[in-house]
Amino acid sequence: MNTKYLGALLPALLSMTLSTAASAQIKVGVNVSATGPAASLGIPEKNTIALLPKTIAGKTVEYIVLDDASDTTTAVKNTRKLIAEDKVDLIIGSTITPNSLAMIDVVAESETPMISMAASSAIVEPVDAKRRWVFKTPQNDSHMATAITGHMADAGIKTVAFIGFSDAYGEGWFREFTKLADLRNIKIVANERFTRSDTSVTGQVLKIMSANPDAVLIAGSGTPAALPQKTLKERGYKGTIYQTHGVANNDFLRVCGKDCEGTWLPAGPLLVAEQLPDSNPVKKSAMTYKNAYEKAYGAGSVSTFGGHAWDAGNLLATAAPIALKKAQPGTREFRAALRDALEGIKNLANSHGIVNMSPTDHLGLDQRARVMVQIVDGKWKLAGAAK
Repeated sequence: MNTKYLGALLPALLSMTLSTAASAQIKVGVNVSATGPAASLGIPEKNTIALLPKTIAGKTVEYIVLDDASDTTTAVKNTRKLIAEDKVDLIIGSTITPNSLAMIDVVAESETPMISMAASSAIVEPVDAKRRWVFKTPQNDSHMATAITGHMADAGIKTVAFIGFSDAYGEGWFREFTKLADLRNIKIVANERFTRSDTSVTGQVLKIMSANPDAVLIAGSGTPAALPQKTLKERGYKGTIYQTHGVANNDFLRVCGKDCEGTWLPAGPLLVAEQLPDSNPVKKSAMTYKNAYEKAYGAGSVSTFGGHAWDAGNLLATAAPIALKKAQPGTREFRAALRDALEGIKNLANSHGIVNMSPTDHLGLDQRARVMVQIVDGKWKLAGAAK
């Protein structure tokens, strides 16, 4: 090719390149646990992704959804693929704590912002060199442990047994619950573990029964958390049973059935959105998601876990227009600008609470993001604001 022709061609090629960059779409990689033990959490999250905005600030948005099958190794593999091959600007996921924790190194290495849909505070705390790229939408285990121990103290509970998942979710809950129980003079008399795929917890429950606690806290999520409760009831336990916000969906009610009657748990306001007083600052935003989900998937189908995906979409929709003023999608500069914009979000009404992010708080929720709920006649009943 002669020099004269090349000189004439270069401006046109540069113009085409700039035009392509300017019209580039925002690419979002989504990693959910749509199969495996956490499927009852991941399926409503996956369903919700289909309801998220397809355009933001004039840019089309592509959501690339992968299933990690509730498996940590697959979650890491999916994250690497989404970043290296699909060149995504943002990662949403995973559904559960162990997978989300495993993904942190990958997103930090590639400097790709991530919004987790899992509960453990360890996902975003402390905001160090790696976690500066990580945000989350569910309430922290520390937030909810405060609510549970407050309720226990008011109920006069003096002794409690703990049984939780033998993974990062259970360990995080035991760590936070232990600190708060001690402050409220509640003695932990048993500490047991089970896996998400266990089919029997008889041995653990017999140890709990022998300790004769006033109450039992089950730190599990999704339908697997029903197993200890059903076993406790089968063995004749008469004390008070608490669950975490990890069970706040109708699949848990279906699997646990009559054995869950009377159970207490802290939950996001979305779980009982229609029961909230009109003065509650989260009611309007919670009902917006509830109505959108049930219009698409049927009455009574809404799940608090789907709300975590909806809230992640709201974070993106709020941050992306700000980031687009600094850079274009598909670039390192855009990912960095998106991270900065997420960290700067203030007073965003989500389905689970009002979000105020900061350089030291990548969750941004406060006490308005939790209520106490009791299972009555097989349904969720608002019991009041959580302390």
